[in-house]
Amino acid sequence: MSRRSDPIYLDHNAGTSLRAGVRETMIEVLNDTGNASSVHAHGRRARGRIEEAREHVARLCGEKTRAVTFASGGTEANMTALSPVWQDQGAPVYLDKLYRSAVEHPSVLTGGRFAVADQVVIPVDCDGVLQLQELKKVLKDAEPGLVSVMAANNETGVIQPVAEIGAAARECGHFFHVDAVQAAGRIKIDMEAWQSDIVTLSAHKIGGPQGIGATVVRSTARAPSPLMIGGGQENWRRGGTENVAAITGFGAAAIEALEETSETRHVLDLKTQLEAALRRICPSTVIFGENVDRLANTCCFAVPGIPAETALIAFDLERVSVSSGSACSSGKVSVSHVLTAMGVEESLARCALRISLGWNTSSADIAGFLDVWPKIIDRLNPDARHEAA
Repeated sequence: MSRRSDPIYLDHNAGTSLRAGVRETMIEVLNDTGNASSVHAHGRRARGRIEEAREHVARLCGEKTRAVTFASGGTEANMTALSPVWQDQGAPVYLDKLYRSAVEHPSVLTGGRFAVADQVVIPVDCDGVLQLQELKKVLKDAEPGLVSVMAANNETGVIQPVAEIGAAARECGHFFHVDAVQAAGRIKIDMEAWQSDIVTLSAHKIGGPQGIGATVVRSTARAPSPLMIGGGQENWRRGGTENVAAITGFGAAAIEALEETSETRHVLDLKTQLEAALRRICPSTVIFGENVDRLANTCCFAVPGIPAETALIAFDLERVSVSSGSACSSGKVSVSHVLTAMGVEESLARCALRISLGWNTSSADIAGFLDVWPKIIDRLNPDARHEAA
C-alpha cells in the first residue's frame, strides 16, 4: 500500500485538536506573568482571566459561575465527585454506596474514594443503555448513596437516559454525578433537567488544552469534600496554584463548543456517510449501539475476522489515526469492558474500532479513511468482503 502524504486524525474522543482561538488566547497568557493569589496588578489580571473562564465553563452547563471548580483534567474531576463525604447546607453527609454503570470510563470504574465493597454495578442492555429498572430496584429503600453515570459513552457514543436516571436517584434520596466529558459540546448539558448534583468536564475533548478539567455543582451548598487541600485556591475546593493559561484556554474552548452544540448536522452527515460506506465496503460490518441514540461524532464498529490491533497498525502505517476504544489504558489494545458489558462475544469485541470526529473533521478525512479501509481488509482477510457479500 502507498503511504499517505497528509495524516488523517479520527480519534477526537481521545483528544481533539486545539482550536486556533484557544491557542492564541493561551499564548497571550503565557507571555504574561502573575499568580492569581497575588494582590498586585499582575495577580489581579491573572485572577480576572480565571474568573472570566469560569463564567464561560459555567455557561456550558447552564450553571452559575461560582459552581465551577477547576481541576487537572477529567480523571481528577471524577475522583473529586466520587466522594462518600459531601457537604449539604453546611452539614456533612456520608453516602453509603456508589452506584455506577458497567460501561463507565476507567476513572469511574475505580470507584474514586469509595471502597470496593461499597460499589454497586448496574448492568446495561445489548445496546449499552443502563437498565433503569435494575437501578430503581437497588436504589429503593437504600441508604443515601451516589449514582454515577456518563452522559455519553466514550467508546460507542451511546447516550444514556440521564434525566430519567436523575429522577430515579432524586426520588429515592440519592446524590447524582454525571460524567459529561464526552457530552460537552456535542449534546446540551442541562443540570436542572438531569437533576444532577455534579457534572465533570475535560477541556481537551472540546478543543481546549490537555491537563485541565472541572467539576460543576448545581448548588455550592451541596458539594463533595475536596480531593486536594492546600492554600485555599478555588474557594477552598481545590488546592494548588491555578494553571492560568490552561484555564483560560478551557474558557475560550467552552465558548466555541457551546455555539456548536446545536449545530452538529455537519458532523452527523459525515458519520452517516461513513457508516453507509462501511456497510457497502463490507456488509458484515457490525455497528455497536446503532439502535439507540448516539453522539453525532462517534462510530464504533467491527468486521469479524479483522483484529483491531492489526488494523490499527495498518492504519497507522497509512498515517490514519483511529482507535480501538478508550485511550486511558497505557496504549494497550485489549477487549473493551464496554462491549463485554453489552454482551458482545470476545472474538468480535477484539475486532472493534472507534472512529470519532471532531470540530475540524472534513469530508476529505472521511474519504481518505474509506480509501484505505478496503485495502486493509483485503490485506488482513481477503475473504471477508467476498464472504459477506
